[in-house]
Amino acid sequence: MKKFLILSLALGLLSVSAMAQMPSVTIEDHKGDAFNTSSLLEEKTPMIISFWSTICKPCIRELDAINDVLPDWLDEADFRVVAVSTDDSRFTTKARSLAEGHGWYDFINLYDTNQEFMRAMSVSVTPQVFVLDGDGKIVYSHTGYVPGNEEELIEVIKGLE
Repeated sequence: MKKFLILSLALGLLSVSAMAQMPSVTIEDHKGDAFNTSSLLEEKTPMIISFWSTICKPCIRELDAINDVLPDWLDEADFRVVAVSTDDSRFTTKARSLAEGHGWYDFINLYDTNQEFMRAMSVSVTPQVFVLDGDGKIVYSHTGYVPGNEEELIEVIKGLE
């Protein structure tokens, strides 16, 4: 377990150093319309970006954990949560239903059906979570999920203010 955590932290740090800025890629929004990721930067607020898939149980557990504490977190800091499904076009309907069924209404739900955004962010496995500052610079990243990891995210967000 300890080796796994050390490996996860090392991979996360490599991801942060390898990718300093969020790329501009066109994917789908929750309605199926074209959405350019660069538009996420327009509000100039920090964000959590979580890459997930319908078959990734740790991904769903992490997003559920974030969703459960999000109202309290939003009282502490101004930020957004972006949930990016990496499921291909055959499973997009299932991904949309899953997001709705889990009540992820306060997230910006996006669908990367061709995995272009995933590749541009150097994501190789899910769950992969990034924290970006208001300028779109990646300031934190982790791969995998262990209950309690979500607490690190709010600490990083609060440290940006």
